Amino acid sequence: MSDPADMPLALDDIRVLDLAGEPGMYCGKLLAELGADVVKIEPPAGDPARRIGPFFHDEVDPNKSLYFFGLNSSKRSITLNIATADGQALFRRLLPTADVVVETFAPGYLDSIGLGYDTLSQIKPDIIHCSISSFGQWGPHSHYQAPDIVATAMSGMMYLAGFPGEAPDRPYGNQTYYCASIQATTAILMALLHRDAASEGQQVEVSMQEALLLNQETAVPYWDIRKDLRGRVGNERRLPAIGVYECQNGYVMLMVGVPGFGSPWPELMRWMVDEGKAEDLLEERWKNLFGQLDMRLIAELYFGTDVELVATWVPRLSHIDEVLARFIKSYTKEHLYEEGQRRGLLVAPVNTPQDLLESPHLNYRRWFTPVEHPELVTTITYPGPPYRLRETPWRIRRRPPRIGEHNQEVYCSELGLSQEQLATLTDAGTI
Repeated sequence: MSDPADMPLALDDIRVLDLAGEPGMYCGKLLAELGADVVKIEPPAGDPARRIGPFFHDEVDPNKSLYFFGLNSSKRSITLNIATADGQALFRRLLPTADVVVETFAPGYLDSIGLGYDTLSQIKPDIIHCSISSFGQWGPHSHYQAPDIVATAMSGMMYLAGFPGEAPDRPYGNQTYYCASIQATTAILMALLHRDAASEGQQVEVSMQEALLLNQETAVPYWDIRKDLRGRVGNERRLPAIGVYECQNGYVMLMVGVPGFGSPWPELMRWMVDEGKAEDLLEERWKNLFGQLDMRLIAELYFGTDVELVATWVPRLSHIDEVLARFIKSYTKEHLYEEGQRRGLLVAPVNTPQDLLESPHLNYRRWFTPVEHPELVTTITYPGPPYRLRETPWRIRRRPPRIGEHNQEVYCSELGLSQEQLATLTDAGTI
């Protein structure tokens, strides 16, 4: 097989001007590692995300933010103050070299400074302009501001996250930013295909709220059809073998007994019997109880809001759950996973970051990617590809850029500014 470093990349003929803040940074990274030349345009003091920790060796420095590192590998960086007339003029000069613009400003801001889609498309008719915002470019909420926690709440995802009887919770990480970036990347790729076929660009808009709302799966149609609200489940186990269980060295997730998902409950019972840990579950009263659990009842118990049904069934099933919990706790998650696989049971380890970094499977596939940081005199391990392309492989091509690292390269070598012009614009705070 050819060396991936020598193979063409899917987007190696595409240039992206990346004006995006946090909600769109992952979009730029995805495009860059498909081969696009992503030029990150930062304010002269650097993107505010550079000041978000944690930092390399806990040294607070805008060029050492691990948060920024994770979202900006393979990009180049230039600094430009687009709030100034000279900055806007420079951006217009850069535009003809680009195929895509990605930005996360409030709706209408770029229009107000003469850099909106209507103006840019006059300069370059086939430009693809992607705007990522909290609630989209139009509508009654379009000018409302929303960081991740607000968009998560308004997407409905927060209502489903957490534990029964407690307040809704926030899923880990900036999920709206990642989901919006993924949807934006998909839309940009489709717009590029259309441009190649029809020789025309277009405006693309992504709403963070709408991008994350898709993650509710069946909760919306559940209300639409039944007028029932899905409740928060957390790690509450209303049914034995469906949920999270503690084991010797952490936790495992079980989903056993659900029709169509792996081997049924009797196989789990055989495992417990084989190990001599079934206790009294072979008695007829427990066997008969499981015979009554069909898919409809399982769905009602696990997702439904029928308090009376839950109150009737959960106590009857609690003894089975207690026996199973003792069985699970006597083994490691590695043993439970491997034996569960052998028996066709859905048993999965709840992996920690350490588990993932040490995973034999991920390391066999060389998923984690070492990236050299010469100025830090170290190599940092980055997450690997979200997909594999055999002919045009995904690749981290360089470490994340330092603030304005490529000013000389872009402004002088590519755009034709003289050293004197670059110095003057830098002194003026334009670059």
